[in-house]
Amino acid sequence: GPLIKEMAERSGYTVEEQLLLPDDEDRIYDELTRLADEAGVDVVFTTGGTGFSQRDRMPEATMRAGERNAPGIAEAIRSYSMKITPRAMFSRAVSVIRKKTLIINLPGSPKAVSECLDLLLPELEHGLLILKGEADG
Repeated sequence: GPLIKEMAERSGYTVEEQLLLPDDEDRIYDELTRLADEAGVDVVFTTGGTGFSQRDRMPEATMRAGERNAPGIAEAIRSYSMKITPRAMFSRAVSVIRKKTLIINLPGSPKAVSECLDLLLPELEHGLLILKGEADG
C-alpha cells in the first residue's frame, strides 16, 4: 500500500484512495467496481492475494470486475519477475479494464512491488492515454 502510493506519486500520479481490505472476494469486487464506476479512477493497483493459498482471491475478484482482459501487463510483470526469482511462476496476478479504469494486480512483497512498479510506471501513462481515447495504440 504505502510503497505503491509513494512510487506512484514520485512518478507524477495523484493517489485518490488507499484501502486495506480483508481477503474477501465479494468485498474486493465491490471496491474495484466502485473505484471504476463511481470514482472513475484511471488505474487501480492491488497488492497481495495472488498466490496459491485458498484465501488468495484477488485474481478472481479482479476478473469478475473486468470487462476486458489486459493480459500483456500481467505477462510482462511475470516475465520480468522470473528473471529475479523463479517463484514468480506461482503468481496468478491478472490485469483487466473496467470502463476506462485499468486494474493491475501486484505481488504482496514490498520488494516485488517495487520491482514491478519500476517496470510499469515509466510506460503506464501511454496505456492510460490510449484507454481514455487521448492517444493512438
